[in-house]
Amino acid sequence: MTQGPVGIRCPDHASATGKTLTTQRAARTATRSLSASGPFVTFTLIGINVGIFVLGLLLGGELNGTGSWLYEQGVLVSTAVDSSGQVIGVSEGEYWRLITAAFLHYGFIHLGMNMLVLWIIGPPLEEYFGHSRYLLVYVVAGLAGSAGALLWSPNALTVGASGAIWGIMGAALVLEARKIWVFGGSAMGLVLLNLAITFVIPGISIGGHIGGLIGGGLCALAFSSLRRSPALATLVMGAVGLASVGLAVAQTA
Repeated sequence: MTQGPVGIRCPDHASATGKTLTTQRAARTATRSLSASGPFVTFTLIGINVGIFVLGLLLGGELNGTGSWLYEQGVLVSTAVDSSGQVIGVSEGEYWRLITAAFLHYGFIHLGMNMLVLWIIGPPLEEYFGHSRYLLVYVVAGLAGSAGALLWSPNALTVGASGAIWGIMGAALVLEARKIWVFGGSAMGLVLLNLAITFVIPGISIGGHIGGLIGGGLCALAFSSLRRSPALATLVMGAVGLASVGLAVAQTA
């Protein structure tokens, strides 16, 4: 009960000076401020992916996403030989490929499907985590996806945002296991459906998807378990990202 100017009142009907109502109002204000800014990180990531694809076309690339300087410098591979006969790849110290590959795509369909999924599932997680931590989940999951792709098929030429997108699904799966319903309880079904697609349709990076799933899940586990210590949670996620890079480098050494 709350002491008010006209006597003792139930917390649900306490005056604006009551502690309970003030706390609830502050929580609503914080939610509104995040919602008002919108999921701009998700929309920015979509814009970057689309922009890079268009830029590749302008630089002489093919409609399937290959053939441009951006593709040759950004595709994920352990070791390969480019069009000029030069040996390239992560094994040659080109570690930027672990992240640049996540912004390249094999054609309009590949790009469109990934961006559609990101547009649908990204905003709920961005709303829950906040912009900066959501971006960290995306980047760490992308690195983990690249590490998984190199472990599973080091000689494949891998591109796509799928690893990072699977990280979003992995994060949602962990959160919903903890009764935090960011996808309304549908995270498990979404993951199982996409796992089936991953193993049935040829040409999909199985290692990239599973690696991203694990990376995103670890992010959500750290943030939800260490929510009272955001700096420590961020440090843990940085360690996961570095571990993914180290795993990829060790695989290509």
